[in-house]
Amino acid sequence: MLDFEEELKRFHPSLEISQVEDNVYNHNLSDVTDLMDEMLKEIKEHQ
Repeated sequence: MLDFEEELKRFHPSLEISQVEDNVYNHNLSDVTDLMDEMLKEIKEHQ
């Protein structure tokens, strides 16, 4: 039987995940809602 607590103690995230987390948290990344907001603003300006 698996001891989940013991398995969690041995868990180490991969370096790739850590690198992605650093990039996401340290950079101002646009998401889909940001892009949609920008597109709507541009449409309204051109009308």
